[in-house]
Amino acid sequence: MAIILGIDPGSRITGYGIINSVGAKLEYISSGCIRIDVEQDLAGRLKQIVECVTQLIEMHCPQEFAIEQVFMGKNVDSALKLGQARGAAIVAAALQDLPVAEYAARTIKQAVVGKGSAEKTQVQQMVQYLLNLPGAPQADAADALAIAICHAHTRQSLVIQAGAKKVKRGRMRW
Repeated sequence: MAIILGIDPGSRITGYGIINSVGAKLEYISSGCIRIDVEQDLAGRLKQIVECVTQLIEMHCPQEFAIEQVFMGKNVDSALKLGQARGAAIVAAALQDLPVAEYAARTIKQAVVGKGSAEKTQVQQMVQYLLNLPGAPQADAADALAIAICHAHTRQSLVIQAGAKKVKRGRMRW
């Protein structure tokens, strides 16, 4: 059993998703968005991310923390701001002694939808389905839940591999 906090970092909106992973079973705990006060200077916005993520950690007591890696787009300024938001969230997790796992966007989409080039709506629908939610979560919250689901699947795969006695030609033997 592991409670996992997934974070979809952003300099304006940071999504969060919290799930409980029990073996292959996933249970929804909470999700939402941290809306950053854009009127603040950069230091104030980063402080807000650290404080909000710390609050989530203290409230839900996750054992693991997963976050999306920086996606390098065409706009360098946006990538830098995203990196700073990521750093603030990671610092909050590190200050609480949580192990931090990082995943590329394509890896997350592949784990949740089965296709690394999936659209946001597909991610939302699959998160809704996998967690048996009554409706599709907001896009940033869905992305954060997808990150947590990706981490849970990765953990489960590692547990299965660790239990394998031998691996022969890519197949595990028990």
